[in-house]
Amino acid sequence: MGTATFAIYKFHDPKKDLMTEYLSSEDGYWLENDQWYIQSEGFQKSGITPSKRQKTGMIADFKGYQCEDMKLEMKYFLLYSLKEKLISTSSILANYVKSIRLIGTLLASNKRATSFAELKADAEEIDSTEWKESEKKCYLWLRNDICTFTSDFYDDRDETEKDVWHAIRIPGAKLSATMKRQKPSMNFGRIPKYYCASVKRFMSRLVIKRSWSHCTEILVYIRYFYNAFYDHGYGDGFLEELSRKDMEKYLGWVASDYVSKNATFRSKSVSFIRTYLDYIQLAEYPLAPRKDISRLIFDDDIPKRERSEDTMEKVKFIPEPVRMELDASIHEIEPSEMLPVYVLLRETGWRGTDVLNLRYDSCLMYLWNEREQKYIGYLCGEITKTGIPVLKIPVRDEVADMVKRLKKEVELKSNDDNNPERYLFNIYEGRYKGLPYSKPAFVTAVKELIRRKGIFDGSGSPYHFKTHSLRHTRASEYIEQGMPIGIIQQILGHCSLQMTLHYAKVSEDMLYKKWKETEALNLLHLERKPQNMERQEKEDIHYEYVRHNLDAVKVPFGVCFKPSKLACKHQISHCLECSNFCSKKENIEEYEDEIKRVRKLLEISRIQGRHDWEEKNQQYLEILEKMKERIEKDGIVHKNGNVREDCND
Repeated sequence: MGTATFAIYKFHDPKKDLMTEYLSSEDGYWLENDQWYIQSEGFQKSGITPSKRQKTGMIADFKGYQCEDMKLEMKYFLLYSLKEKLISTSSILANYVKSIRLIGTLLASNKRATSFAELKADAEEIDSTEWKESEKKCYLWLRNDICTFTSDFYDDRDETEKDVWHAIRIPGAKLSATMKRQKPSMNFGRIPKYYCASVKRFMSRLVIKRSWSHCTEILVYIRYFYNAFYDHGYGDGFLEELSRKDMEKYLGWVASDYVSKNATFRSKSVSFIRTYLDYIQLAEYPLAPRKDISRLIFDDDIPKRERSEDTMEKVKFIPEPVRMELDASIHEIEPSEMLPVYVLLRETGWRGTDVLNLRYDSCLMYLWNEREQKYIGYLCGEITKTGIPVLKIPVRDEVADMVKRLKKEVELKSNDDNNPERYLFNIYEGRYKGLPYSKPAFVTAVKELIRRKGIFDGSGSPYHFKTHSLRHTRASEYIEQGMPIGIIQQILGHCSLQMTLHYAKVSEDMLYKKWKETEALNLLHLERKPQNMERQEKEDIHYEYVRHNLDAVKVPFGVCFKPSKLACKHQISHCLECSNFCSKKENIEEYEDEIKRVRKLLEISRIQGRHDWEEKNQQYLEILEKMKERIEKDGIVHKNGNVREDCND
């Protein structure tokens, strides 16, 4: 922000008041002292974690600052960065102690400077110093950060108009609860200025529809796209005149720049860009390509992503012995507040962020089930990553009861001050008051349990636990229990079936179990004889094999082998005359019952004088008797008999 712009905010007292109020915490230690010591009560009360190597000593010296406003800004910047964990005490002690002190001294001669918002990092002011190169770099980094931070602090424009977007300041941004403690931001500083407004407009629409992490990923590829063209000699206005030849060059740059990356990076660098360009063209952005996107990027331009088998190698399942030991020991986890987190992760297969994002006023719902004739508990939550506002899945009664008890406990402890967002797993005091538990804290608790209980992996080392492995494991259990893949997709909250298919891997134990069950059917007959052998041996046809390979359907008197892709030519006549029909000795009783029924119909036809009925029933009776006679003689009626299976191998 330039000096002229800053003039609007220069005497903006409310901003100064905010900084003064913030620095008045810990009994005013930060305001009253121009030298901050890490062993002081101010640091102890604030909860700022000291360096493991150095727990005493001066961390900041502001005595050389002649401008009180700039001293206030620097103090506010440092305290905010420390409290929000944007910088650590160890980093300041190692790199910035000298820079913090000398910034004030070097700027003392600049009488016109009254705020860091007016300044930009200037290497000339330290050219004459005898500092080491590393010290000069630290100085410039710190000065650049304080200038950017202060300019942003004074800037009252809408967040989406700025060059740096802070997620918590954008209403409707899809931000998971666990990300809120990270204070994520999005920087447009490296987007060429000519196209920056267009990119901001596109991203402002996207951040309220998709998760923040997905949006930042898209911005990375958009930034790469623009910089790739500018780095290769293109300038302002290239996008509007973009041609197929230009895109072919871009595809070459992608292949070269991402040669060491996996195929997913190359794929996204094209597919995400096509989505972006297609949107700004449909929305008629002034700086959109004039040529239709379908003529610029073809479907086969998008590199294929990783093979599914390669992706599966990255999916980590918890080995069954480890899982069983964990499930049996989880009641001993410390702190005990982490127990329901583990139970819900195991029960649902949701992501850790989805479970920690649950709200006590809406996370449990009871719906009537006609089949069970009772109310079933459903867990309800928002899936921020895929933009699902409410996902409801059934849970077992004991799990629903656990959530119900937890809801009551949390509701009693919560108020608008300590839990304004109504989190089910909320922190009620300290630096993270009003935020849910962190995933690292949960992982630490589980790892400590693993250490105490001596839970080892196959190599004999303590099992290396990761939260997402619970999701992979649950998905695998759903698959192995035969749950339809579409239902699993809905339970896991995936936006595409392809993502769910990554989990569709059968474990070695289940593979052996299913193989053993099939082996018990004795489907392989090495003693099987050719087609021209005795007819009575044709009754060895195997329904399990044929049903799997030919979509066989049970019909009266036997089984229809018609492939599902072929139309039935005998729907208005009898299956008995169809070449796809198969009948065996076990169907003889059906024939006898049908023959008795048809004979009664014949008597009725004769009594009523209905010769047309009599003729048709007589024809049907002859077919039935002929089929019954053939089965009694040969054991089976089918055009191919035993070798029917051989024809479909």
